[in-house]
Amino acid sequence: MSGRHSVWFERAIEPELRDRIAERLDIVGETGSIETLGEACGAVVGAWLFDGATMDRAPGLRVIARTGIGVDRVDLREATRRGIVVCNAPDGPTVPTAEHAVALMLAVGKRLRVGEERLKAGEKDLYARHHSFEFAGATLGLVGFGRIARRVARTARGLDMEVMVYDPYMNGAKEEYEFTPTLEGLLAAADVISVHVPLSAETEGMFGADRFAGMKTGAIFINTARGGLVDQPALLEAVESGKLFGAGLDVTEPEPLDRNDPLLTHPHVVVTPHVASATPLSRRRMFETALAEVERVLNGTRPVHPVNLVEGGAEKACLHQ
Repeated sequence: MSGRHSVWFERAIEPELRDRIAERLDIVGETGSIETLGEACGAVVGAWLFDGATMDRAPGLRVIARTGIGVDRVDLREATRRGIVVCNAPDGPTVPTAEHAVALMLAVGKRLRVGEERLKAGEKDLYARHHSFEFAGATLGLVGFGRIARRVARTARGLDMEVMVYDPYMNGAKEEYEFTPTLEGLLAAADVISVHVPLSAETEGMFGADRFAGMKTGAIFINTARGGLVDQPALLEAVESGKLFGAGLDVTEPEPLDRNDPLLTHPHVVVTPHVASATPLSRRRMFETALAEVERVLNGTRPVHPVNLVEGGAEKACLHQ
C-alpha cells in the first residue's frame, strides 16, 4: 500500500493549495466530470447531485464532504446504507450569507432597484414618488435559528429592530430573543421574514399561498436558504397583490431562473444567483473545512461535522493502492 488516499474534487483547486494537497493525496476530478469518481475513496463536493446511482460509480467511496451547509444534494439514506460518512462545512458561509440576507432586506426595503431604474429612465419627481421602508422599530422574524440566522439577528439589533424567532428545534438562548411557538404566530407579527432552514421532505414548499396570506400586509420576505422552500408563483402573487412590500431571493427553483421568469423583472423583487457565500474568504473556509473532514475520515479519525451516522464511520477508511 502506498498509504495515499484518492480524493475526487468537483471543482478546480486553487493553484496555491493544489501542490500542498498533492503532497498527501491523489487528486482526481476537478473538471466537474464524474468519470473519475470510481477511483476515489473521498469526495469534496459543491453542487453535484450525489444520489445512489452516483455513489454506485465509486464502490470504494467512504466519505463525502460538502463545501457548505446544506446537504440536500446528497442522498443521506443511500450514503448511510453504503457506509459512507457525509460531512458539511457549517461555519464557512456564515458571515457572507448573513451579510447577504441583510443586504437583500435593505435593497428591497429601500427599493433600490426602483430608484435606480427611474433614475436611468430620466423620470421626474423622484423624491416625491419614492416609497421605502424604515427598519428601526420594525420586527424581524427569523425562521430557523442556526449560525447564519443568529448573525442576522445581531445585525438587526444594530438597526434598532426587534427580533422574533421560530425554531422548534432550538432550546437555548431563548432569553436573548423572543421565541414564538408557532410559525403562524411569527408570520402574523413580523414586518420582515428571513428564512434559514434546510430543505427536506418536511420543509419543501413550506411557504405557499396560505403562509403568505398569513403574513402582515406590507411585510418583506427574504430567502437565502433553499429555493425549494418557496412556492414561487404564490410569492409573486403576494407581491403583485400588494400583500407583501417585496421579496429578496438568493435561492430559487430552478437555479438559475429562466431569464423570462417574472420574478426577475418585478420591480419589488431582488433576485441574486445563489452567490451569498461567494467571497474569497468564504470559499477558502468551506473548501478547507470539507477537505479536512475527508482527511479525518480517511485517516481513521472522527469527523467534526458529520451529518449522518454510519456504523464504524471513520474506521472504514480506504487506501489508494
